[in-house]
Amino acid sequence: MVNDTSKDTSSNENHTRSAPVEELSANERIKVASNYLKGTIIDSLANVATGSMTEDEGQLLKFHGTYQQDDRDLRKNRRSHKLEPAFSFMIRVRVPGGVSTPQQWLQMDDIAEDYANGTIKLTTRQAFQFHGVIKSNLKRTMNEINLSLLDTIAACGDVNRNVMCNPNPDLSKHHAETIALSHAISDHLTPKTTAYHEIWLTDEAGEKLKVTQEPEPIIGDSGDELEPIYGKTYLPRKFKIVVAVPPSNDVDIYAHDLGYIAIIEDDKIVGYNVTVGGGMGMTHGNEKTFPRLAEVLGFCTPEQAVAVAEAIVSVQRDFGDRKIRAHARLKYTIDDHGLDWFRDKVEERLGFKLGEERPFKFDHNGDRYGWVEDDKGNWHHTLFIQNGRVRDDADAKMRTALRAIAEIHTGDFRLTANQNLQIANVSADKKPEIEALLNEYKINTTFDRSALRLNSIACVALPTCGLALAESERYLPDLITELDSVLEEEGLTHDAITIRMTGCPNGCARPYIAEIAFVGKGSGKYNLYLGGGFVGDRLNKLYRDSIVDTEIVNTLRPIIRDYAQHREKGERFGDFVIRKGYVVATEHGRDFHANLKLD
Repeated sequence: MVNDTSKDTSSNENHTRSAPVEELSANERIKVASNYLKGTIIDSLANVATGSMTEDEGQLLKFHGTYQQDDRDLRKNRRSHKLEPAFSFMIRVRVPGGVSTPQQWLQMDDIAEDYANGTIKLTTRQAFQFHGVIKSNLKRTMNEINLSLLDTIAACGDVNRNVMCNPNPDLSKHHAETIALSHAISDHLTPKTTAYHEIWLTDEAGEKLKVTQEPEPIIGDSGDELEPIYGKTYLPRKFKIVVAVPPSNDVDIYAHDLGYIAIIEDDKIVGYNVTVGGGMGMTHGNEKTFPRLAEVLGFCTPEQAVAVAEAIVSVQRDFGDRKIRAHARLKYTIDDHGLDWFRDKVEERLGFKLGEERPFKFDHNGDRYGWVEDDKGNWHHTLFIQNGRVRDDADAKMRTALRAIAEIHTGDFRLTANQNLQIANVSADKKPEIEALLNEYKINTTFDRSALRLNSIACVALPTCGLALAESERYLPDLITELDSVLEEEGLTHDAITIRMTGCPNGCARPYIAEIAFVGKGSGKYNLYLGGGFVGDRLNKLYRDSIVDTEIVNTLRPIIRDYAQHREKGERFGDFVIRKGYVVATEHGRDFHANLKLD
């Protein structure tokens, strides 16, 4: 808990309470009028005349973990027949730290089959995601998720979302401690409104069903009894938290609002370097918006970590921009006021000073594939799952295989931040059974791919995401196949290069820190970025604007050839393209749009 010295922060410093309502963004007014996220959702769910919800309800639904979407592939045809769009809902399930039990996996598989489109999506934020849930099944699906002892509250919306953590127990014997921190922060920052329970966790008669957790009062400093941390208007925008265990930066700590870097000394986690101010999203054509890397704010002990999270969230709550939504993320608050100002505000609420940054080093931000044994004698097998889409197809029955494994597995599953899956904590006795199933379903060598493919990420994009301007998940695999031919010609098949693609500039696949990135600009058109840091510690730079998909391979071919022939020993592709002048390095987020073209 934040101690008593912070109780004075419910003053008129809070921008939401002090700003005239007419000056607030539309989303702020929706939150104010929602009665703590209830709105008119219950009434709309009962309306069977349409498969959609109203626009305002759609904004509130995000706080409950679901987005209204429609199949854009069908829009034209349905319009011609005077039918409403093929509405459905995407549901995101929080999995703090990415750890799921075998029973929960089986329940997620059941939901995918019974209510969704027959696939499970593993997201870049270690969450389960379902697509294609129709309105009449929405409440039933939420109930089923709840019965698995998982939930969707705060999986989206202007709140802290799923807390991520390095998922690999083979990398550190202290992994359980960092997973526990992820859960503690997640629990502490979960909204306390009863709206979630009233809307989704009641039967047809309105009687309460079994819930994963009852809302509990916390001592906070928002001045609001029902939402002691957030208040009735919650945060200005979404808020993302991650925990990293060096040398792995698989959670991409610099891309998030708040991060904790575990510092291990004398075989003990002595505390965490705290990072703040990262964020990926921007808007095409608006140079006031930009991606930004997080900076180290200071150091805290394990006992201070949850209080630090609340203090940082509360400063953003009170000083984040609620008038211009495109300027509302924590990265802009810090960029506007400075890191020192932000640290002062946080320490005022904590009642103590943060410590000095401790040394650490990241070596990579990818996953380690195949079998790895930990110091306890347990085994862990990481599968490559292209773009996180778990399904059965002609090449492999991935969903069926994982269901069979879950039925006998006595350990757990770990969702990775790179959209892959680890079958974790397999005992030596159980390993032969798991291996037999991997072989039977021909998924024992999912990682027998090029290094480029193994270091790729794509967002969902078309046909369901309403923000998508171009393809991503459906296109990147084919593009990589073409690029693999070029890499093979140059002897680079096994050289890791990070490549990411998104259908729009919001950055769900964290493209702006990739060595090669594509951001959708229009149908078949992308902005091509080069020069991100291999370990996720440097932003990339625009190399070609609105490049047509058919031009991509020929554009990259000479650069890849140059890299193969003239790189220095151990030099990464992102470092090479900067050294050779293909792009200039981005030193600060606000310089992201500068020097777009070189002479």
